[in-house]
Amino acid sequence: MFISNAYADGAAAAPQGGDFMQFLPLVALLAVFYFLILRPQQKRVKEQKAMIEALQKGDEVATVGGVLGKVVKVGEDNVAVEISDNVVVQVQKAAVQNVLPKGTIKSI
Repeated sequence: MFISNAYADGAAAAPQGGDFMQFLPLVALLAVFYFLILRPQQKRVKEQKAMIEALQKGDEVATVGGVLGKVVKVGEDNVAVEISDNVVVQVQKAAVQNVLPKGTIKSI
């Protein structure tokens, strides 16, 4: 059995810098993935958390389910939202999608 060795005649070995160049596209792809997907998502999560922590009585909110109302009480995990005259529903804080500008509900 004969095993051929291309470098047996004393020829120089392949440069090792080529190994890094093979991984460069993968590294570039991971960097693009981070800056286009992960970083903006982390920013949105941080803004949502800050908005939920800043909820206070009198804020007009829209929930994930599309319910609009005015915050009448803020609890530990829940928010009491008045959706009509004398109609108050309890909503989890995580279900609050955004805080609306004052007077938005009256204008609708």
